[in-house]
Amino acid sequence: YRQEIMKWNGWGYSDSRFLFNKKGQAEFTGKRYRLSGTIIPGLKDWFESTFGASLEHKTPPKPSLNTAALPAPILNEGFMQELNAAGIPFSHEAEDRIFRAHGHCLHEIFALREGKCGRIPDLVVWPNCHNDVVKIVELACQHNVCVIPYGGGTSVSNALECPPEEKRTIVSLDTSQMNRILWIDEKNLTAHAEAGIIGQDLERLLNESGYCTGHEPDSMEFSTLGGWVATRASGMKKNIYGNIEDLVVHIKMMTPRGVIEKSCQVPRMSAGPDVHHFILGSEGTLGVITEVTLKIRPVPEYQKYGSVVFPNFEQGVACLREVAKQRCAPASIRLMDNAQFQFGHALKPQVSSIFTSFLDGLKKFYITKFKGFDPNQLCVATLLFEGDRERVLQHEKQVYDIAAKFGGLAAGEDNGQRGYMLTFVIAYLRDLGMDYYVIGESFETSVPWDRILDLCSNVKERIVRECKEKGVQFPPLSTCRVTQTYDAGACVYFYFAFNYRGISDPIMVYDEIEHAARDEILANGGSLSHHHGVGKLRKRWLQETISDVGIGMLKSVKEYVDPNNIFGNRNLL
Repeated sequence: YRQEIMKWNGWGYSDSRFLFNKKGQAEFTGKRYRLSGTIIPGLKDWFESTFGASLEHKTPPKPSLNTAALPAPILNEGFMQELNAAGIPFSHEAEDRIFRAHGHCLHEIFALREGKCGRIPDLVVWPNCHNDVVKIVELACQHNVCVIPYGGGTSVSNALECPPEEKRTIVSLDTSQMNRILWIDEKNLTAHAEAGIIGQDLERLLNESGYCTGHEPDSMEFSTLGGWVATRASGMKKNIYGNIEDLVVHIKMMTPRGVIEKSCQVPRMSAGPDVHHFILGSEGTLGVITEVTLKIRPVPEYQKYGSVVFPNFEQGVACLREVAKQRCAPASIRLMDNAQFQFGHALKPQVSSIFTSFLDGLKKFYITKFKGFDPNQLCVATLLFEGDRERVLQHEKQVYDIAAKFGGLAAGEDNGQRGYMLTFVIAYLRDLGMDYYVIGESFETSVPWDRILDLCSNVKERIVRECKEKGVQFPPLSTCRVTQTYDAGACVYFYFAFNYRGISDPIMVYDEIEHAARDEILANGGSLSHHHGVGKLRKRWLQETISDVGIGMLKSVKEYVDPNNIFGNRNLL
């Protein structure tokens, strides 16, 4: 079902995409988002001036996949016969295989658009419950086939890429049919769900009973509970609800050695090193997560958005630091640099009312003229408060008072709400760029407070310098935002894109620049990843990140749990 409504060679739903219409105006198709069906008048100018791109120069994708060009499946007849006998559905149809052969790294999507693909799964299986997974893994061990767990397919770390050297049958174990909440415990405020449930479905079903997990990663429309656990995911509202490791109470995982789970559902225990931490972040290398118990909370009675404009990025970061120090961060607080502010402005939909645009103009005039804010320096923080009404209003006052001390000016609820609405549509823009010779990616890190400003400016400068040295003819877009705050630091996201006209191998150039950016991040005291994970994209840096002994510990766990490398996606190690 999912592949019927989603793109096979781009992000998200098939009916939702950005395009430039015959008049050269940008629009966003479909009906799913608040931006859907609107004209975005500022996007064309921003796009052309930022990238030196032109609507004359198109690079459209191949309209459909030539299934005849796909490698024939390597099939293990004995394994398939036993799946059949156990009543577990499977397929080796080309469309099913290619859909699960990739995540959403730039080079994966770029290749699909050109109709190219490397090694892909040979077989897709659809377990319906934990016991089906047990059966599949037991059969995989008996028949020595390679299993790659597949959740929502939103990976941006090459985690789903099939190792080209794998000669065994590669089975994509798709958890999409394991999508139920098995129970809700209102006394302990926990819920037990199957690992294939998608984020938006989990929240919707919990909301029907008056609860939520509050875990909202930007990919929550498509990513799964099991995927969050396997990658140590983080959600937008972690300030209130915590990251995935804070939410998890109990995990069940099937490995080649059997099922691993704790004997009780307790909030914490001291029973040696926490085995959950072998599972969290294991990225499909040790087994398949089948069921998870999470903490839940009553749905908050009140939600309020907000935004603050700062004269510059430095003041904005200083404000976020103070908010974190006072431990009064709202559910979400994110700070965009100036380039992202201008980008957000270019995405404003056309407004029919003269009054609204007049007010917008007035507000811009006020910020840039009266307060002496430089439109090429200012940056914006977007805020989301949640809780009971009275507390939210007190909280809001506290945060705006702190912001004022750093020159921050309240810029209204609408700007805040728009910022969060754009979260889900921004991912669709990369496909538009690729239609016109522009490629891009986002990547993230976590960093101590005292390193943020240096890291941000050094990484952005390194990207610009590398582009120039690699023959990129037009200056790249190189921008950042601070998306999460902690006591001891923050998560920083970089967005980077460039016009690749005139470059013979754009993906190789892109990879070299991204590697240089990661080197720069590490040299500036940043981490390998805050929440995207390692996969195969970042594993070259894992040893220096966790030390030789750390790598040895991971290897010894892998060798004990999976001596025959049944879970052979080759992530991490």
